[in-house]
Amino acid sequence: MSHSSHAASMPAGAAAHGHEHHTSLGIPNHKLATWLFIASESMFFAALITTYMVFRYRSVVGPHPDEVVNIPLTTVSTFILLMSSLTMALGVSAAQRGESKAVGRFLLFTILGGIGFLVIQFYEWWHLAHHYGLTWNTNIFGSIFYILTGFHKAHVIFGMIWLAVLAVSAFRGTLRREHAVHVDVAGLYWHFVDVVWIVIFTVVFLLTEAGV
Repeated sequence: MSHSSHAASMPAGAAAHGHEHHTSLGIPNHKLATWLFIASESMFFAALITTYMVFRYRSVVGPHPDEVVNIPLTTVSTFILLMSSLTMALGVSAAQRGESKAVGRFLLFTILGGIGFLVIQFYEWWHLAHHYGLTWNTNIFGSIFYILTGFHKAHVIFGMIWLAVLAVSAFRGTLRREHAVHVDVAGLYWHFVDVVWIVIFTVVFLLTEAGV
């Protein structure tokens, strides 16, 4: 039997996944690498959040957290980011079905959600600086707040660039069903970014509003 006829007789699933390199756990290498990256970043965020919890009320001068938190505005940005997680999940599902155009659309919606989140968050930074005089060097609270939220914003921007590359590939038709794992890995990262923000929103905003 010739090589071409043998390849043609292979099941579609085997052809689709034949080029993927798996670990001994049966997980694609780049997916395992993403999980390890997420684990390391989780520890970094945990350290920043813990530092915030310890030092947030130790500033000698104001403003202090309970004077500047804006729950309604931040709630809107949080809702937008959570909705982007939904469109990301829909994009992963479309990729697994091989619907490249639908993947592109859902990734575009996800990117727009990230943009909406960032616009509100950067406006909040501007508002804190111009109306309350809170900058990164005003006091301990300001330093930790801007580092924590800024580090998260950097992760959102990186995720948007990643999704934009995949979206372009999807609209061009080069992101086929056998490449679904690439969208899945990007989805893992985006959901991680969303989960981290939920924790930050709870600790920095909701607990402060509750007087904890």
